[in-house]
Amino acid sequence: MVIPFLICFPMIVAVLMFLIRVNKVRNAIAYASAVIIMIGVAVLTAQWLKGGMQPMVLAAGENSLIELADHVILAAEIVLMFVVTFLCFKYRKYWISLLSIVPTLMIAYFELFGPEIAPEAKIRIDHLAILMCIIIGLIGGLIVIYAVGYMHGYAHHHVEFEDRRYYFFMLLFIFLGAMFGFVTSDSLLWIDFFWEVTSVCSFMLIGYTREPVAITNSFRALWMNLLGGTLLAIGIIYFGYQTGTVSFQKLIGLGAGQAKYAVIPVAFMAFAALTKAAQLPFSPWLMGAMVAPTPSSALLHSATMVKAGIYVLIRLAPAMCGQQIGMMVSVIGGFTFFLASIMAIAQTDAKKVLAFSTISNLGLMVACTGVGRPETIWAATFLMIFHAVSKSLMFQDVGATENAMHTRDIEEFHGLLYRLPRLAIFQFIGIAGMFLAPFGMLISKWSALKASVDERNIILVMFIIFGSATTSFYWTKWMGKLIAATNQPKIRDITKKNENISLTIHAILMLGLCVLFPVLSQVFVDPMIAEQFGSYKDVLPMAVLYILIAVILVVFAVPFIAFRTTRKTPTNIKLSYMNGINTGDNTQFTDSFGEEKKLTLTNYYFAHKIGQRKLMIPSQLFTTAVIIVMLVMIIGGVA
Repeated sequence: MVIPFLICFPMIVAVLMFLIRVNKVRNAIAYASAVIIMIGVAVLTAQWLKGGMQPMVLAAGENSLIELADHVILAAEIVLMFVVTFLCFKYRKYWISLLSIVPTLMIAYFELFGPEIAPEAKIRIDHLAILMCIIIGLIGGLIVIYAVGYMHGYAHHHVEFEDRRYYFFMLLFIFLGAMFGFVTSDSLLWIDFFWEVTSVCSFMLIGYTREPVAITNSFRALWMNLLGGTLLAIGIIYFGYQTGTVSFQKLIGLGAGQAKYAVIPVAFMAFAALTKAAQLPFSPWLMGAMVAPTPSSALLHSATMVKAGIYVLIRLAPAMCGQQIGMMVSVIGGFTFFLASIMAIAQTDAKKVLAFSTISNLGLMVACTGVGRPETIWAATFLMIFHAVSKSLMFQDVGATENAMHTRDIEEFHGLLYRLPRLAIFQFIGIAGMFLAPFGMLISKWSALKASVDERNIILVMFIIFGSATTSFYWTKWMGKLIAATNQPKIRDITKKNENISLTIHAILMLGLCVLFPVLSQVFVDPMIAEQFGSYKDVLPMAVLYILIAVILVVFAVPFIAFRTTRKTPTNIKLSYMNGINTGDNTQFTDSFGEEKKLTLTNYYFAHKIGQRKLMIPSQLFTTAVIIVMLVMIIGGVA
């Protein structure tokens, strides 16, 4: 009963969020509901552990709710089609409605008039499903708690927008319920429905402000995700007609056995995952999503929704290993990792840096799944875990910093450690978790590189090497800004208590993951890989992992001790020469013409050389050509 509860409870709360217009009452319900969801995930995990960590399967007929769900899901999918069609016609985006109408009618026809499908598993709980549920429940619940305070400040500072918090929180809870349904479903028909729900939630949240730019970006996200959903539906229907089953596990098993009628469904599902994971050429939808309020950026577009694509690819990995499908996925992922990290260098807006780095790291995860070896799936899994926590922390922190400073320009973060110490420390932890040795993200990249070398995949090796180098470049610039000395005054930290609670827990989780990395690998991730592939060899010896823990402690201890011992040390600041007469504060001077000028220290961002405008379109053209050619080859090989 826990899984139906986790799917249905957020949906019920979403209705309450929409109906209740008294902010204090709605906020209290949001807090309580977030905690209940986290408790529900804990209960589910406990039940699974009690069952010996073995897969738990629930089929139609074993639970009345499950038996009824097929009819409810079909009806809801049709309603969703009407909602999307209405909004497309309202904003004169007529053609986009076809990407909802066509696949929905195809699925409806298949369910009502297609081949008879034997009763089979609808829900499957295993290591990967539990991991995703923990990410969704814990990170999602914390983001909801954070969002209560953040959206109060957002409504106060952005009076030009209608206060629609009831609408915002409704969509957050619908999304959480849909994600629980997505990661626990074994029925491909259920997966298709929950896939569409997450796409529509993302679309509506991006357009929250209803500004022209928000509307444009929201429809871009909608059509790109619906395009993937259309191929997903076609693949499901093809598989159903060929085999008389719509079981995800059976599809993976047949794909791993290289059955011909599994090739097209696997290829189309992989394509859909590339759109959801915002890989090139579909990356612009995630960039446009940054116009949405920060909590939705943290929840949907960094921590959870884009992980739906990674989740599908990890599931499909055994079926893609050594196949043309895997080659397509690894090339697109590796190229995206490299190009997105280059474009991130040219960004000064903190949210855009986070967006490009998200696309980049998703690219590395995608590349790992395309290779499909146990070592690369190990790396992809840890990349997903660390990225979910780190990016959720970073997005929330940037949102809180923006509220305090009224800017999210990284150049304005100069000396943030001394001006907003708490938020700067949280940013430091988030950045360290993303790239600093020997944190989990770096270990995962090393594992991916080693597996690529073993596979003699030279192209992917080059992408990982240069992508990692450029990643270090932009994170180092950001980190340097945080810790730079400054004589600018402190800023009043207006971060609310609930926001600080979420940020603190995220930071503790980040540190805990680093310290417990070997234990998590041995107890959870290694058995997960063995469950998928039948056997698994350790990527890193346990002795090496424990040495890395000691290094991690030193990494944090040294700057902390240095900060504590030197912050009260007397300083003797000398005046700097600035091509003129120093006015006495080392920030302004009078030039030779008698004009007062301000000294500005800034990083160079190469915007005209490697910016989004310069590289995005060529990158999209290249990756589009690769996908089209590879899909033609895959389909032609089956024919």
